[in-house]
Amino acid sequence: MEERLQKVMAQAGIASRRVCEELIRENKVLVNGQLASLGQKVDPARDRIIVDGKPLRPEEAKRYLILNKPFGYITTSKDQFGRKNVLDLLTGIKERVYPAGRLDYDSEGLVLLTNDGDLAYRVTHPRFELPKRYVVQLKGKITMDAVYRLRTGVILEDGRTKEALVEVLPPVGDNSVLSITITEGRNRQVRRMCSKVGFEVVRLQRTGIGPVNMGKLSTGAFRPLSKKELDSLFRAVKL
Repeated sequence: MEERLQKVMAQAGIASRRVCEELIRENKVLVNGQLASLGQKVDPARDRIIVDGKPLRPEEAKRYLILNKPFGYITTSKDQFGRKNVLDLLTGIKERVYPAGRLDYDSEGLVLLTNDGDLAYRVTHPRFELPKRYVVQLKGKITMDAVYRLRTGVILEDGRTKEALVEVLPPVGDNSVLSITITEGRNRQVRRMCSKVGFEVVRLQRTGIGPVNMGKLSTGAFRPLSKKELDSLFRAVKL
């Protein structure tokens, strides 16, 4: 059965569909000895597909994990500085999973890891407006004007942010604490939003992605999603 090449690659656990599209554009994919083209249809049972010099592996069993990322780890596959990667924390996982979306080096909390390219694409694409929840510590005492601006949208260099759900939580020492839920996925968005309203982020932790919550998962630990969580996540992204 023929399907689009980037979908076949994502289903085989290469990366998210978006990253697979980039690999095709970068001429790193061959089909039957010829450079592949974006949108090309292939039959994985019949066609020989080479990705970055290696044969495409048969489709793996799907894995769905969440991990509580510690400070000082990256979620990208490559890093020129040799920093620690969240994948280094996984033990006993034979399938090649990858993070669905990014979480900054200096941020902590919930990371979804999977080899399901369709799910990864829908979790990260802003079109599906999947909410991501963060607990943010800010230096100093928050003002209601700042809270109002965060809720209604602030103008960043890449445009105005959408409305956000913002709740003021009990302070930690001299630091204010907010719960911020956004449906966009811009680079370092929450940090930039807070900076725009005049507050420095001291600590940022992601606590939820759609219907999936981190709960009491300890720092550096991971676990598989339950069937209930996975079903809820599929419904949230319309899979």
